[in-house]
Amino acid sequence: MSLLFLAHRVPFPPDRGDKIRSFHILQYLAKRTPVHLVAFADDEADFDPPAVLTDMLATCTILPRSKSQKRAAIEALASGKPVSLTAFASPAMQAAVDRILPQVGGVYCFSGQMAQYLSDDGPPVVMDFVDMDSAKFAGFAEDMRGPMRWMMRREARLLGDFERAVAARVSACLFVSEAEAALFAGGGAKGRVLAVENGIDSVKFDPAANDLNLAIDHPPGEGRGPIGEVAVTARRPRPSTSPNWTPAFAGGDGMSEANDFPLIVFTGQMDYRPNIDAVTWFARDILPLIRRQRPAHFAIVGRAPTPAVQALAGNHVTVTGAVDDVRGWLAAADVCVAPLKLARGIQNKVLEAMAMARPVVASTAAAEGIDHADTLRVAGTARHFADQVIALLDAPDSAAKLGADARAQVLRRYGWDARLAPLDSLLGLIA
Repeated sequence: MSLLFLAHRVPFPPDRGDKIRSFHILQYLAKRTPVHLVAFADDEADFDPPAVLTDMLATCTILPRSKSQKRAAIEALASGKPVSLTAFASPAMQAAVDRILPQVGGVYCFSGQMAQYLSDDGPPVVMDFVDMDSAKFAGFAEDMRGPMRWMMRREARLLGDFERAVAARVSACLFVSEAEAALFAGGGAKGRVLAVENGIDSVKFDPAANDLNLAIDHPPGEGRGPIGEVAVTARRPRPSTSPNWTPAFAGGDGMSEANDFPLIVFTGQMDYRPNIDAVTWFARDILPLIRRQRPAHFAIVGRAPTPAVQALAGNHVTVTGAVDDVRGWLAAADVCVAPLKLARGIQNKVLEAMAMARPVVASTAAAEGIDHADTLRVAGTARHFADQVIALLDAPDSAAKLGADARAQVLRRYGWDARLAPLDSLLGLIA
């Protein structure tokens, strides 16, 4: 049986949360059956996919998506649909799907936006919602006022109705954690609702990996080492690969602080609102509490930082922009943090830091979907978060043990093949 893999963005490179999940699932399925990929492009590079992606596929169809958010919002208000659907509505995509559907025996639909292209009389569908997006927009609404609160509440309500309608007509609905699956089922969804958790490539994310190109000669949890080919200093920062932005660094004593003081690291896509809110909260409310008791430098590592994120750069904060390899920053961190106030499912950034044997302090929301067996430090308030970070910085031996225990838990619990094994029976596949 061949499959159609339908995705809202090309699942390569696996360098952000949704693309990490979609790439590993695609790779898993392609080892078992011919797979036809149909996906939207995020940028021009997506139209020239590398052989590492195309060689595993039966066919590869990548289509542009150029509709602006303003146009999508207008269409949504006029049609009574959620913006999440009108933003991804495309006659060309529908034509591509309709052309391939007669050739396949099943569909793996990745992300709720793509469910609008499924037909009632087509082959069986496994719907991977990943997270419950309607709940995410309901959370956004709580932090907004005026027209934007109304818009977010509208999106949550309409998207929730759509998600439940999809669930009633597909073979199974998948979510990235038991908590997300339970939330969806408890909200009145009918049909088969399952959790298929994310895994982690523990060979790639290994502090002893040969391709890290690091020369860390200090005990875990202490001091600094080169990151990639460039040391972490403002004079020689890890260069950004962003085409339209250069990392911002402040003057004064902060010019050497990133190399001299304990390093606290956050990684993530920096135009994603929950990540923006997280680093803003940490830089403005948590870091000052830490620095009253302990000198420390905060690095925000990730592509596409918005102006609001760039504005956080200063004497005690580095904003890197895109980096070639996030593992170097993780390996050099004394503490990794995930201070997300709104988090759905399993946070890949947390699993990656755990796999790299780093001590991690996570918010309650960021830790919720992870079976960490107490190998994370979890905090709910700014004061508690700061205290947890300070305690790790003050006790490097304990921090190193926590990181080692975190990696051991990842190895026990989060291998990709083990996490994705339920797909074999769901899709009738043979390894």
